[in-house]
Amino acid sequence: MQPLFRALTGVLAAGLLAGSAMPGVAAASDPPGRSSTTRETIDWKPCPKDTTADCGTLRLPVDWARPSGETFDLAVARRKAADPGRRVGVLLVNPGGPGASGVEFAVDDAPAHFSADIQERFDIVGFDPRGVGSSHPVKCSSELLDQQPSVYPRNQAEFDRLADFNRALRADCRRHTGPLFDHADTLSVVRDMDALRRALGEKKINYFGHSYGTLIGEQYAEEYGDRIRAMALTANIDHSLGAREFLVSSAATAEDSFHQFVKWCDRTSSCALHGRDVTAVWDGLLARADRGEVHDPESPDRALTANDIALFAVKAFYGPYWDELATYVAGLDARKPAERRGSERSQQADPETRAEPFPAVFCQDWRIRAKDYREYARLTQAELRAAPHMRGSPRAHKGAAGCIGWPDEVNNPQHRLRITEAPTILMLNSLHDPASSFAWAANVHRQTRGTTVLVPYAGAGHSVYNRSDCTRDAVDDYLTELRIPSAGSSCAPTGTH
Repeated sequence: MQPLFRALTGVLAAGLLAGSAMPGVAAASDPPGRSSTTRETIDWKPCPKDTTADCGTLRLPVDWARPSGETFDLAVARRKAADPGRRVGVLLVNPGGPGASGVEFAVDDAPAHFSADIQERFDIVGFDPRGVGSSHPVKCSSELLDQQPSVYPRNQAEFDRLADFNRALRADCRRHTGPLFDHADTLSVVRDMDALRRALGEKKINYFGHSYGTLIGEQYAEEYGDRIRAMALTANIDHSLGAREFLVSSAATAEDSFHQFVKWCDRTSSCALHGRDVTAVWDGLLARADRGEVHDPESPDRALTANDIALFAVKAFYGPYWDELATYVAGLDARKPAERRGSERSQQADPETRAEPFPAVFCQDWRIRAKDYREYARLTQAELRAAPHMRGSPRAHKGAAGCIGWPDEVNNPQHRLRITEAPTILMLNSLHDPASSFAWAANVHRQTRGTTVLVPYAGAGHSVYNRSDCTRDAVDDYLTELRIPSAGSSCAPTGTH
């Protein structure tokens, strides 16, 4: 659930609504709740960062149940089809997160990501989902964010402290963000995306979604399936999972990626840990971190926790960047144990607020609310059993922990997919994805048999499209010509994966 192509550290000219007689009049096929106060066109201008792309905004309701209420500006970017004579239509894109910028993806990443054929035949259109990037971002107090207690409470008192913090943070973010904070869920994003379709003047869209962007695609197909020409989803989210299933499956896929790393290191002489018992080195390093003996090489005063190290590993598994991970682990292992020191706050002044959309989106999309320490401890123990070396999935665990203390009501709760009107949807997923478990993709496919085709990539890593000619051609042929891979198709791993 991470944007594409990030380092380890660290649409046609817009017109009136399709089918509308005049501004403010809904087409017969459009859903109720349209408002004449929303702006239905996009004022395109060259993007400041790259004038070969166009940028603009679309004014939309904060609350689709109250379309005449407050509004926000949805940030949009497009790259027009390079060969207008062969143009198929628009390709809406979302790179995941929750929290990744579709505008940045369209402007910065799309030219390197998509093949020349896709760029020639589609207007590639990215948007920042509400609460993200330039679309009225969710903002929270920097000082409060820096005070987060451990997401691994050891008793009821620490659990209560975490719940109190989450409630205080939620109130703080709502205060800094305004009403949109309560409407940052993916179902609201889906309604925004259909409004974008109308503003682009398109009866049907094409969509490419990655990671958390697949949830946007899945739910768009549920709500507006007849408005899709083609949809390709990579690294798929299964939104039917309960708390235990979500956490355990996330832990299991992180653990699987760890074992893939160990196997690679065992057979690869260039691995910095080659010839050693990689699992023993790893377990020993995390044990030292538990004792406060491992410090950040770049900030020696800061002790690294086992969770810090595991999170670095998960990010490396996304690539996978196994060489970098092996070098990192070997370097930490070779450093002499340091005495435990008190944490020291940075003297650099932080801005008063900073963007923090993840909890606002995740906690409105998932009903995951441990009620007390006993329930939370059972979930954590289940994670540890599924991932004894990775100790669960750091990102999934933190996401779930961030919802403790939130209200029980969820805008967009989990459910089995019910897609009835969409055309065939193409799904791709790595067998050894560290974040979006292949089991998730398989389960989504089972829920939508007759509507989806699943093509496994039999290798490692999180992004799938550019893994090989096989994965890229499967998506390109489908998007351009609607050629659907035959059932049972798969793509072999590339390189040493």
